[in-house]
Amino acid sequence: MNIALCISKFNYEFVEQIESSCFERLITLGVPEKNIRKFLVPGALELPIVLQKCAQSKKFDALIAIGAVIRGETYHFEVVSDTSSQGIMRVQLDYSIPIINAVLTTNNDEETQERVKVKGAEAADCALQILKTLAEI
Repeated sequence: MNIALCISKFNYEFVEQIESSCFERLITLGVPEKNIRKFLVPGALELPIVLQKCAQSKKFDALIAIGAVIRGETYHFEVVSDTSSQGIMRVQLDYSIPIINAVLTTNNDEETQERVKVKGAEAADCALQILKTLAEI
């Protein structure tokens, strides 16, 4: 099983925790470290293009998008949240490859810190669960 982690560097103090817990959980679930690739992008809006390239490569069984978009005082939060989410879904459906959306969209740093504690492990669990389900079809 080969899995790509596509990771936004924006808000990396939070994202790094999601990345780390996801990676550790994948290892715990039996995915060999050599089968997990990491790709960094500047922000959530750049995730879909890297996910698309990963999907096109046909080297991966599942992809995990990791990031954190934290609400500010402008409309930019909605644009980034909605656009990145739509791009992730589009790649998933266009290429028929499971993509776990582990891009947090939160209201503040405190809420983000609370969610990063579980988001990475949840994403790893979801990736393996969806691969199992797809194999049954």
